Amino acid sequence: MTFCLRSYRAEDFETLLTIDQSCFSPEIAYSAFELKTYIRRKASFTLVAEATDSQNSEESGTAKAASIVGFIVAEHARGMGHIITIDVRTEARRTRVGSSLLQAAEEQLRGLKCHHARLETAVDNISALSFYKRHGYHVIKTIPRYYSNGVDALLLEKNLVSSPPSR
Repeated sequence: MTFCLRSYRAEDFETLLTIDQSCFSPEIAYSAFELKTYIRRKASFTLVAEATDSQNSEESGTAKAASIVGFIVAEHARGMGHIITIDVRTEARRTRVGSSLLQAAEEQLRGLKCHHARLETAVDNISALSFYKRHGYHVIKTIPRYYSNGVDALLLEKNLVSSPPSR
């Protein structure tokens, strides 16, 4: 899969909401209001991964169709970055979309003078925990009953200064 990263545009919102709600159970997926609030925060940014359909023929003169396959929302404050959410469509997983989004967000956070990045993930989300550990994050504590369904979260952190960009 070929894809490019770009900044969020207002017309992306419904697609991002659909992706978020497909990635998480209804008890922990963001509502439209919550997601919109996080995206619009003054200190936040949203990056979008867009796949290009290379099946279209150049001979037919059709434009290449692009579709959003993932996104990340992050924010920064006082030298600390926070990954609010990273969502990738099921069919785009294991194609480096998530890794590319995370790396791009970390680079942007470094540029904003953030020394660390933090994020939360459910204690029972083994695939997410494995993904974050591969990218240099480590667990710093458990947050009891963090999610609305009562599940605990793990708070993970990465040193953005001493860690080389993840691969």
